[in-house]
Amino acid sequence: MISRNILALSRLSRGFATHANTSRISRFSAPPAVLHLKTGQSFVGRSFGAQKSIYGETVFSTSITSYTESMTDPSYRGQILVFTTPLIGNYGVPNNKTPVNEKDVGVYLESERIQCSAVIVTDVAEKYSHYLAVESIAEWCNRHGVPGVTGVDTRAITTLLRDQGTTLGRVAVGPDASLPAPNPEEYWDPTTENLVDQVSTKEPYQLNPNGDVKIAVLDFGAKANIPRSLIRRGAAVTVLPWNFDFNKIRDQFDGLFLSNGPGDPNHCMEAALHLRKTIQEWDKPIFGICMGHQVIGIAAGLDAYRMTFGNRGHNQPVLALASSGSIKAGRVYVTSQNHQYALKLQDPFPAGWEPFFINCNDSSVEGIKSTADSGRKVWGVQFHPESAGGPLDTIEMFTDFIAECRAHKMQLNLNKKGDVMGAAKLDPYLGRKEASQRVAVAA
Repeated sequence: MISRNILALSRLSRGFATHANTSRISRFSAPPAVLHLKTGQSFVGRSFGAQKSIYGETVFSTSITSYTESMTDPSYRGQILVFTTPLIGNYGVPNNKTPVNEKDVGVYLESERIQCSAVIVTDVAEKYSHYLAVESIAEWCNRHGVPGVTGVDTRAITTLLRDQGTTLGRVAVGPDASLPAPNPEEYWDPTTENLVDQVSTKEPYQLNPNGDVKIAVLDFGAKANIPRSLIRRGAAVTVLPWNFDFNKIRDQFDGLFLSNGPGDPNHCMEAALHLRKTIQEWDKPIFGICMGHQVIGIAAGLDAYRMTFGNRGHNQPVLALASSGSIKAGRVYVTSQNHQYALKLQDPFPAGWEPFFINCNDSSVEGIKSTADSGRKVWGVQFHPESAGGPLDTIEMFTDFIAECRAHKMQLNLNKKGDVMGAAKLDPYLGRKEASQRVAVAA
């Protein structure tokens, strides 16, 4: 009887959590791993995931959930991601495949693969439990060739990074862990490279082609929830490479969207120059997020600068300085963020532009917009209204953008019809024949 009860309890416990492949992640059997910082500190732990050593830029995230979304965010390209939340991996990793239709874009997470170079955690979960999980975080990292370090004090690492700023680092795994720390000149700085070019699409592609409003997306490293949020609001989306000259095809679209992306925005001057021409000559709505926001700022005449440690997490408060659509001036919104660079706040602001949001913690610029008297409809925000993960306080900014695109399209159609009717009054023959044909084409 006792033995049967013990067996039943054992089966019950296995129903609560799935045992990961502990041969890869057990803190007792895994090879050693060390995080070396260029400033001289080293943190010794055990490895999980891929058994390889890498260089990168060490950053921290204060998000307490959605580690799978963070790790697949292209904005983390080239970075060693330190999670301040102690336990990571407890709900495993889901299947990342979805249909491509009017509601989904082919991936469940934020891209097809892990984008960060390595992950550092206090305690990686050896068991995971979630109805959508198909593998452990260790198995996932191993499959994508990404090393991880567990068993280190991420609070101490975060304190260092907060005080001295984002720091170059090296994750040394296995035999490399016993070697001395690299010399300062050996550390690789990913921001010296054009990371946007590495993660942007190489060829244009379409999503939800039957949508009623046509949106072009300049892909600087777009999270999947950006095009997903657009198509779920009825938009037909065409995703373009980051340096594509949109001006050549702009009249085919009802709006332009600029996505998030990794690294230094000054590598994207080609896109900023194209956009400056677009803003000057095109009067349709434009919306940018994160890197897209910084490119809009550079095109408007603002400068971008590197912050000490950036803002990465799901709890960044921003104050709205102006009202627009669902956004109300004077209200504080909690936002999801992931960026190292920001636009400089200057006085006076460039003509035709005004600050839109400001960060409540560090007073950095969190958004800009065209002024009402500029005749333009352009917005940029440093945060992520689409979240994934994080709060949904500002998700309706996508609804606002699509509504503006629809309204502008409708007004253009009315203007075209008005032009035809005016011509009909001047020329009765045109009104009977050619005008009716032109109305049909405009509709």
